[in-house]
Amino acid sequence: MAVDSALIEAFTVASATFFATIGPVDVAAMFAALTSGLSAKKRRSTAMRGVLIAGAILLAFALMGEFILTAMGISLAALRAAGGVLLLLIGIELVTLKGSGATTTTLEEDQEAEARSDIAVFPLATPLIAGPGAIGAVILLMAHADGDLLEQTAVVISLVFVLAMTLLSLLLASRLQNFLGVTGMHMISRVFGVLLCALAMQFLFDGIAQSGLLSAVAAP
Repeated sequence: MAVDSALIEAFTVASATFFATIGPVDVAAMFAALTSGLSAKKRRSTAMRGVLIAGAILLAFALMGEFILTAMGISLAALRAAGGVLLLLIGIELVTLKGSGATTTTLEEDQEAEARSDIAVFPLATPLIAGPGAIGAVILLMAHADGDLLEQTAVVISLVFVLAMTLLSLLLASRLQNFLGVTGMHMISRVFGVLLCALAMQFLFDGIAQSGLLSAVAAP
């Protein structure tokens, strides 16, 4: 029972984190704007390719994240603290609705995207779906599992779950945008932004505690 509850908690935390950092609703709104002149068949094809490419990128970082950390000499404590700071900034961005490039495209990227006929790779797959926030989150969550295969599996399943939600949001982008409206979309972003801020602080606290910095400061 304890194992089951731990897996459920890991899945829930990872799902909320990926939902906040990927932002299926926000991605759908951008997708609807960028594909307004395309046929329904072309929009479906672009959406599926974009999600598949983004999924491949995020799964690659999920599987190779530990190797990358070891090769660069980065400790888990440092990753938790740095990841906490990054997720906190993203959470603040979601709450204040001010884009910084962590979960959204920049003005220059928007201008380049408007000139492209195929947006599946850029900006849809990256940085809209597999952006810096989502990549940092998947590495952090996999490292946080600390080698527990079941917990890491729960993280991967939650990633696939949110990617499936993202694909569904893209396929229903126009209807979703009309149904929720600007206020509804902003409300969802703010709610998940607050949750992400709380999770980010927990990661930051865990990283500082694991680093031994507090013990060193408290020592006479």
